[in-house]
Amino acid sequence: MKIILQTLALPLQCFLFFLALLSHTSIAQTYRNITLGSSLTASNDNASWTSPSGDFAFGFQQIGVEGFLLAVWFDKIPEKTIVWSANPSNPLQRGSTVQLTKDGQFLLNDPNGLRIWSAPFSGILSYAAMLDNGNFILASQDSVNLWETFDNPTDTILPTQTLSQGTQLVARISETNYSNGRFLLVMRKNGNLVLCTTSFPTNQENYVYWSTQTVGSGFQVVFNQSGYIFLTAKNNTILNYLSTAASPSDFYQIAVLEYDGVFRHSVYPKSSGSSTNRWSAAWSTVAPIPPNICLSIMSDTGSGACGFNSYCSLGSDQRPTCQCPPGYTIIDPNDELSGCRPTSVSQSCDEPSQDADLFDIREMPNTDWPLSDFAHYTQVTEDWCRGVCLGDCLCAVAIFRDGNCWKKKLPLSNGRVDASVGGKALIKVPKENSTLQGPNSNNIDHSTLILTGSVLLGGSVFLNIVLLLATVRAYFYFSKRRSKVLQPYTVTLGMSLQNFTYMELEHSTNGFKEELGQGAFGTVYKGELPNKKGDFVAVKKLEKLVKEGEREFETEVLAIGRTNHKNLVQLLGFCNEGQHRLLVYEFMSNRSLADFLFGNPRFNWCTRVQIAFGVSRGLCYLHEGCSTQTIHCDIKPQNILLDDSFNAKISDFGLAKLLSTNQTQTTTGIRGTKGYVAPEWFKNMPITIKVDVYSYGILLLELLFCRKNFEPMSSDENSVILADWAYDCYKNKRLSLLIENDEDALHDMKRLERFVMVALWCIQEDPSLRPTMRKVTQMLEGAVEVSAPPDPSSFISSI
Repeated sequence: MKIILQTLALPLQCFLFFLALLSHTSIAQTYRNITLGSSLTASNDNASWTSPSGDFAFGFQQIGVEGFLLAVWFDKIPEKTIVWSANPSNPLQRGSTVQLTKDGQFLLNDPNGLRIWSAPFSGILSYAAMLDNGNFILASQDSVNLWETFDNPTDTILPTQTLSQGTQLVARISETNYSNGRFLLVMRKNGNLVLCTTSFPTNQENYVYWSTQTVGSGFQVVFNQSGYIFLTAKNNTILNYLSTAASPSDFYQIAVLEYDGVFRHSVYPKSSGSSTNRWSAAWSTVAPIPPNICLSIMSDTGSGACGFNSYCSLGSDQRPTCQCPPGYTIIDPNDELSGCRPTSVSQSCDEPSQDADLFDIREMPNTDWPLSDFAHYTQVTEDWCRGVCLGDCLCAVAIFRDGNCWKKKLPLSNGRVDASVGGKALIKVPKENSTLQGPNSNNIDHSTLILTGSVLLGGSVFLNIVLLLATVRAYFYFSKRRSKVLQPYTVTLGMSLQNFTYMELEHSTNGFKEELGQGAFGTVYKGELPNKKGDFVAVKKLEKLVKEGEREFETEVLAIGRTNHKNLVQLLGFCNEGQHRLLVYEFMSNRSLADFLFGNPRFNWCTRVQIAFGVSRGLCYLHEGCSTQTIHCDIKPQNILLDDSFNAKISDFGLAKLLSTNQTQTTTGIRGTKGYVAPEWFKNMPITIKVDVYSYGILLLELLFCRKNFEPMSSDENSVILADWAYDCYKNKRLSLLIENDEDALHDMKRLERFVMVALWCIQEDPSLRPTMRKVTQMLEGAVEVSAPPDPSSFISSI
């Protein structure tokens, strides 16, 4: 996923905001391209009326073999992405027609002439037009819009479109089924913008899993012409930014409530020009809401983010996937959210003691189905938990975590797999040799199975022996040659990292000529990968060959190599040849946050907000998303790198302290940078992930106010320590003092106050009072309410 950030001055924002709200009368007057008496017929050629630029088309688009939708779509991209449809739940037959009748009606008829749909409006219709902004309008003779697709959205909004109070978007069922699905985005009449599940198959609201918390103040959602999406009050004050901007000249843009329940702002490059040549010809997500829907939904009713008896997990592309646990299969292969059913008959309750011998337990780590339990036991062992589920005919799954055992029965709901869940799921499944069969089991001849299995097994054993001998021979051959010049890295990495020779890296950096920066253990140089001209990398050369340098090398390789997140710097390879220790990273064209934060010109408000989100999500992944929990220990602006789109990426894991899976704290020497170091480092206290939370809180205050955490030369003694000054200003409701001359921030005071409150919670002297980075992210996004923070009691000696 990619994020595009652009600087936009407030006066220009306001101008574009009002421009987006203006009537499209002038456009309609210029292009009266669809006259009374015009019609289209559903056929293989996707009959349509196009906009003047050809970017959009209105007409019949074929879906499936014989179905058609009356729709608006992007006409210049191969996917022909649909942005509006009249009949999403009822595909049309071939030969259906849409007519702009001579008596001023707009009708959709089936092949027999039976009316299926008509556009409701009052007034005398004179013409229709497909506009260049994607809006299809029906207009009167004096160019007043009588009806338009922008006022009747389905699941998508486009730049210049608004969502007023009482308007909603309805997600479709699946990627290929446009019928009304399981999720809604609703701009409520009370001013609150919410994402919620439905009581499927109805469109009734069920469970709110995200909201702007703007009851009484929200008025409408605006997707302005510059690509910003925000919520405004009635007086046009911006209350919440939902997404940042992308260049309208370079990208097509949409915001869609997708079938998985995530509201995504996405972009598509218009051409392969120099400004977009690094973008693939596909829709790329700018901002997803919520970031992890798997953990956002936990409802007493309904199935959760996925269907019943399934579980949700977030993939490397940050998109949720729904899967079935062992012993279950998906109900409808064409509908990922349809849920799962058992593949075998359930355990009989008539004679449970005998039937229990036919079942076994399969483990799934970090898995849970919250709220599906019917019994809870404490201070028990895992073996006891297994046994009590196997002996209970109603128990389908048991969850064991920290000495607790929860028994759950079907249907299972709110399933999720995530490192933050912890524990394990104990799933009851039939033993492989049991006589239990599901309703669709097929009888296979026993002797055929034996014969087939014998042949396959024998062939497999022979082939494996041959491959093993060849592998061993090759290994010893290459090991002898390699050991003369290169000492291989002895840690099993389990990752796709390239092992460079020192000569390769010396050549790629032109003899380590161009220095990018220096760290505590070495220097970083700019390089170019061998045989890949223009593919730049950052090569970190560890110059201290003492024990500390070697430990940093091992720590970085293990920590970074196991990570995969858009807000973490990617490790590409390493060199461990003789006395040489080098690390090869992806190249960050915009250097570090420290280079932009405190100088002039400084980042605009929207950019700073998105960087705050990026760093929080990266830390959340390090703490909860990695296979091994990682404490960074040195979060500061210098260690936040920025790519060419100003995406924030956490770098320099040289001070990271890895925790084994059964650890929650560690004791170590003081690490980190003055001003960002948590108080517990100085108090001989256990070091936990909360030290990163503290550092992030200081960084967040610096981001918000573009001030250093400690300015001893300040003319105002009250502003020397930023944390103290921020708390005083917050307590006295004078935050505007901290953001003088920052008009964008001043017009987003509600978000600013929320961010300051989050920062003050992060820097509490007592680590137990600090939230986790997951909760920090949720509070920043507005998904969790932020209570008033106490005085953090700044630890002055840490500065």
